[in-house]
Amino acid sequence: MFLNQTTYSTGTSPRSVAIVDVNSDNKPDIIVANWNSNTVGVLLNNGNGTFLTQTTYTTGTNPGSVAVVDVNSDNKPDIIVTNWNSNNVSVLVNNGSGTFLTQTTYATGSNPNSVAVVDVNNDNKPDIIVAN
Repeated sequence: MFLNQTTYSTGTSPRSVAIVDVNSDNKPDIIVANWNSNTVGVLLNNGNGTFLTQTTYTTGTNPGSVAVVDVNSDNKPDIIVTNWNSNNVSVLVNNGSGTFLTQTTYATGSNPNSVAVVDVNNDNKPDIIVAN
């Protein structure tokens, strides 16, 4: 049995969600890719079952799939998102306080749809895998 739902505003046409502690307070936060808004939203956990209003970060056109991994070995989760109509992925590096730097983009094939991150070549660094 579940309690009544609580809703939170996101950008237009949210497509993908990830749950991870982005500000090191040991509370799971929400990250959502907002397709028509061309943003990623971060909703920080208040610790009482509620979340702050989303903070948005600009991405490429039509962000779809979101993944979270520490890309720069600073022990802070960073955001990776596919951008369908930009034919790239955005990487947003975590500042550590639950905020993120301006995106860095990397080219992909046409219409990237899904992203995963794993160390495929055993160099102890995450590799970005994109389906398009």
